[in-house]
Amino acid sequence: MIDGLSFSLVTPPLIAFTVTLILIGWLIKSSVLNVLDHPNPRSLHTRAVRRTGGLGMMLGVAASWGSIPATLPISVSLGIALLVLVSFADDIFGLPVLGRLLMHGAVAIWFSVALLLEAHGWMIVTIITILVIWMINLYNFMDGSDGLAGGMTLIGFTCYGLTAWLAGDESFAVINFCVAAAAAAFLIFNFYPARIFMGDAGAIPLGFLAASLGVIGWVNNSWPLWLPVLVFSPFIADASVTLVRRCLSGERFWQAHRAHYYQRMVRSGLGHRNTALLGYILMLGSGVSAMWAMHQDITVQLGVGVIWGGIYLSMMIVSERYLEPSPGD
Repeated sequence: MIDGLSFSLVTPPLIAFTVTLILIGWLIKSSVLNVLDHPNPRSLHTRAVRRTGGLGMMLGVAASWGSIPATLPISVSLGIALLVLVSFADDIFGLPVLGRLLMHGAVAIWFSVALLLEAHGWMIVTIITILVIWMINLYNFMDGSDGLAGGMTLIGFTCYGLTAWLAGDESFAVINFCVAAAAAAFLIFNFYPARIFMGDAGAIPLGFLAASLGVIGWVNNSWPLWLPVLVFSPFIADASVTLVRRCLSGERFWQAHRAHYYQRMVRSGLGHRNTALLGYILMLGSGVSAMWAMHQDITVQLGVGVIWGGIYLSMMIVSERYLEPSPGD
């Protein structure tokens, strides 16, 4: 035992961190897989940056999971592999939107049906499928500022891991800690000024993991179904409100843009570093409050949800008044 924690709890995340650190360091220096994200009118960076960090992260996670006796459902492990392959192809070649969405939908349906249909029926399967597809894409939408998506991954999956560990499910806790550890290694290179981006090959499977592991934790009775929503609420609130605004204004919501609140914060002078740090405060607050509230009665849980809804609403109101208007406003 190390400070009360078994080697089985510490070693796999250490593998994830080390492998990710080595691979991303190599990807930055090597001319192999030289896939660049070039600046465009919709991006927030001003120079070409490699966008292969997600490959390093996912390979680090895969290596660490190989050392864990417990296994995830094949719909999760194979689903991640398919999403990484398709998303990396999109990073290189730019695949049609419809093709990507069909793959996201197929993976989400497979996961939901395999895990939930027998015990919960088609209504729950349909709802969860839609939520998984949305989480896959919103994570990608929110990956547009140095350190932001990496920080959400580190904090969000750490909250998952701690909650599962406290619930007595050490194997599931380690699975989540491995994702968080890979994100920690990635952040060393991605925090402002970023030397590498995760790209779709990182953001898309991470969105799927946030949703699928959140549902698995619920099925395993490690946490209530609302906990993943609150843990990842900084991303969910920004992406969801922005999507609704764009749809109501008649914009093509699937096209790249700079209308997210975090993008407007960066453009209005707060910068990548301060935007990320403010995001981390929100992520830590929502995650810790979710972990605390799940042990309280339903009235307190509802109160916590209302408070966070009020916080996000207040921030959006202030943003509308003081931040640079989004394109089209």
